[in-house]
Amino acid sequence: MNWDSVKIQAQHWTPKHALSRLVGRFAAAKAGWFTQLFIRWFIRQYKINMSEALHEDPRAYKTFNEFFTRQLKPELRPLKAAAKHEFAHPVDGAISQLGDIEDGRIFQAKGHDYSLTELLGGDPRDSHPFKSGDFATIYLAPKDYHRIHMPCDGVLRKMIYVPGDLYSVNPFTAANVPNLFARNERVVCIFDSEHGPFAMVLVGATIVASIGTVWSGTVTPPRGPSVHSWNYPSSGEQAIVLKKGEEMGHFKLGSTVILTFPDDMIDFADELEPGSVTRMGELLGTLDD
Repeated sequence: MNWDSVKIQAQHWTPKHALSRLVGRFAAAKAGWFTQLFIRWFIRQYKINMSEALHEDPRAYKTFNEFFTRQLKPELRPLKAAAKHEFAHPVDGAISQLGDIEDGRIFQAKGHDYSLTELLGGDPRDSHPFKSGDFATIYLAPKDYHRIHMPCDGVLRKMIYVPGDLYSVNPFTAANVPNLFARNERVVCIFDSEHGPFAMVLVGATIVASIGTVWSGTVTPPRGPSVHSWNYPSSGEQAIVLKKGEEMGHFKLGSTVILTFPDDMIDFADELEPGSVTRMGELLGTLDD
C-alpha cells in the first residue's frame, strides 16, 4: 500500500472547513483547565521555547489563540536588516521555495507550479508587475512565532480575500497536491514602496482558525463564497503606512506566507535555499541594483 497516496486521499476527503470551524471555536474558547492542559501538551509536543515568549508562563494565556499568537520578547528579534537597501524576513519559519517567477508561474515543488494571477485573486492587473519577478515561499510550522511583519517600508494599496480549500501546507502536501497555494483560502496584501510594489500572500490551511491584519482585524472567518477586495488611499490620514519590521498580520494556527516582487527589485541572500530557517528581522535580500 502506498501510504503517501493514502495520506493525500485522506486530505481530499476530510471535511476541512467544518474541521477548521470546530477547531476555531475551541481555540477561541476560555475553557479553563482544559485550555491549560492543551497548551501545555502543545508546548511539549512541538518543543516550543517559552523562554522567548513575552509571557513565559502558560497560565498567562486564557485561550489557545492567545497562546498561539503570543508575542516574543522584542530584544530577541532585532531588525538586523535595517539598512535602506536591505529586505527583512517577515516571519519565523523555513524557506519552502524561492527564485524566479517564470512567465507568470511560481514553482511549488518538483513537478508542480501554479499561476501567479490565480494566487493573487484572478485580476491580471494585480499580477502584471510580478509576472517575471521573484518570489519567496515561507512555511510556518506549529512551533513558530505566528505574527507577520513587513519586509520593507510599504503603503497598502489593496487587500484581496480569496476563498478556497484548506489543505495542509506542510512540505509533504506541497510536494503532492497540485496548485496548492492557489487553491487554498488566502488573504493577498499588495503594497507600494519606494523600490516598487510587492505582495504578501497569507495562505490558509487545515484548522487555521483565523487570518488577520493589523488594519482590519480578522479577515477570515467568516469564509465567503467569492473574491472580495478593498482599495486603500496612497496618501492622507486614511493611508495605511507600515515600516520595515512592523507587524502587519497574524495566523491563528500556522500556515504559509508568499512574497512576490517585480523583476530587478530584490536579490535574495546567497545562503537562502529550500529548508533554510528564517527569523523575523534577519536578512531576506538586498536591493537589486
